[in-house]
Amino acid sequence: MSGRSAQRTVATAAFRASFAAIVLLVAWASVARDAVAAPATPSGRVLARVREHRLSHQGTILAEFADLLRIPNVASDSVNIRLNADRLVTMLERRGMSARRLELPGSPPAVHGELRAPGARRTVMLYAHYDGQPVAPKDWASDPWTPVLRDRPVEQGGREIPWPGDRQAIDPEARLYARSAGDDKAPIVALLAALDALAAQGAKRSVHLKVFLEGEEEAGSPHLKSMLAAHRDQLAADAWIFCDGPMHPSRQPQLVFGVRGVMGLELTVYGPARALHSGHYGNWAPNPIARMTDLLASLRDGDGHIRVEGFERDVRPASEAERAAFRATPDPDAALRDELRLGGTEGGGARLSERILLPAINFRGVRAGGVGEGAANAIPTEARASIDIRMVPDQTPAGVRAAFEDHLRRQGWHIVDAAPDSATRRGHDRIVRLEWDEGYGPYRAPLDAPFSRALAKVMEESLGRPVLLTPTLGGSLPLAHLNDVLGVPILVLPIANHDDNQHAANENLRLQNLWDGIDVMAGLVVRLGDLWR
Repeated sequence: MSGRSAQRTVATAAFRASFAAIVLLVAWASVARDAVAAPATPSGRVLARVREHRLSHQGTILAEFADLLRIPNVASDSVNIRLNADRLVTMLERRGMSARRLELPGSPPAVHGELRAPGARRTVMLYAHYDGQPVAPKDWASDPWTPVLRDRPVEQGGREIPWPGDRQAIDPEARLYARSAGDDKAPIVALLAALDALAAQGAKRSVHLKVFLEGEEEAGSPHLKSMLAAHRDQLAADAWIFCDGPMHPSRQPQLVFGVRGVMGLELTVYGPARALHSGHYGNWAPNPIARMTDLLASLRDGDGHIRVEGFERDVRPASEAERAAFRATPDPDAALRDELRLGGTEGGGARLSERILLPAINFRGVRAGGVGEGAANAIPTEARASIDIRMVPDQTPAGVRAAFEDHLRRQGWHIVDAAPDSATRRGHDRIVRLEWDEGYGPYRAPLDAPFSRALAKVMEESLGRPVLLTPTLGGSLPLAHLNDVLGVPILVLPIANHDDNQHAANENLRLQNLWDGIDVMAGLVVRLGDLWR
């Protein structure tokens, strides 16, 4: 190396060290400012020390998080799912929790933990799921099971950066990339880091704490309802806090009071028994693609309005309090249209927040014939479509299914639930096979209940800023199962960034979301019992 190159190397290293020191000083100044701004109360001092602790232990927190993310967690991978469960039991026990796996025949293990608090009057259950969506590694910028840090989103040219040590500065805008970084291992790590910070100062906990970590949420939670019923005593609590879902697109913290229900449907429409030459038989033999497009068009118009008679019969109108809550939230629509390069939206220009108060029929896939190099001048034998249906209070899966099937019969369709035999195909002109999944209904909690007010106050105290009260998420979570079996209040407390690419390639978590999650979890443990009257 030349003398000049060596000088440049030394200067660069000195600059980086100086910059890191400045970032760390700014971060510590922020903590000090928050501590001064916090109420001069014992709880205010506890929360200030939590912020100090997590700032000085960022490297340790991220290292434990990365170790958990390295274990593949696709719901169908039973071997690795069990490894995840075993690791989580160990992580809970390390924090003094009694922990065990809960299982049913054919189910993956759920993980249950409990931490009692002397003198506490309330028991709170925190839910998260540790399984994740399948991955296509070729679509990722890095291996989905090898966590990496990037200085900004990969879509903005984010570059890998080193893992920090404790007391070493790291930009809170940096992103952690791995499957389930945002959905849904982040709240698990946030809770455990919060417990570490509280234990370090001997803080008094205000609630008995339980956790329930599910291992098949991404597979539709087929065993959840049975799991809740079978282990009702262990899972008893005064309320559940569902830690899943994204933050508001404005980056403001939000407390969510409900979710839409969901039910999936696979449809198959039949044509000739074998593929036919489209010149010889076109305009004579029924084309299943054309018939499928007619069927789909009969369900909803191009603006998203549902055409199925009776589908919306049981929809409960949003209350004025719920509409007022939505009006009070920032409007992210313009920014989202720009981010997603949308020239227009459905609903006649209505806000996204208004649209998710309504049910929806979404087309998630259509398959028939071939296109491009795979195209052939032939009439195919069948066409398939995949649909998801989103429900709002007070719709039920049974009611929606009945309205849907009645609509198809009025359109002249003969409905079957298995592949039709030759006699059935000869006896009916328009045959559609419907394969329903069980799904689950919607749920929405009142905004003004004592538990709701207490948890909102906890979040505001912990973060030092107002919290958005969001009546419902557009997505679906199995809250209806909890409500049906346990009948206790349920709220959703998301911590992941809205642009975390959940379910997609390059899933990530913005580090500031993790730090905020730790602060909120700590506040929940030390303050909720005092505020919940």
